[in-house]
Amino acid sequence: MMCELCSRTGGELLWQDQRCRVVHVAEPGYPGFCRVIWETHVKEMTDLSEDDRLHLMEVVFAVESVIREQLEPDKMNLASLGNLVPHLHWHVIPRFADDPHYPQPIWAAPTRARVDDGRQASTASLAAALAAALD
Repeated sequence: MMCELCSRTGGELLWQDQRCRVVHVAEPGYPGFCRVIWETHVKEMTDLSEDDRLHLMEVVFAVESVIREQLEPDKMNLASLGNLVPHLHWHVIPRFADDPHYPQPIWAAPTRARVDDGRQASTASLAAALAAALD
């Protein structure tokens, strides 16, 4: 079975090193939604060495910090599920009180219509801020 995160980038590439990559996910209603994807195919955090686990979480936390600074969300959601795509990746999702699913997870049934209020961080500014934070 072909893994979609092994065969495709998984979104617009913002930053990467030899161990992981950060991509922007074009999900309407969710500006700044990013994924941190581990490069090699593993399913669980405990499949990684301690050093690799620490590195991955440092990247996840840097992505969260950059998004918070750029978009000022009401809340941040971090999730590592992988039930449908069993390739280790973290969702880093800025949440706003007026988003379609708030306060429920973005995978729940929507509670309101999506409002395009122009809230969006440019992927160029996210990429530049990530490079500054991680390189």
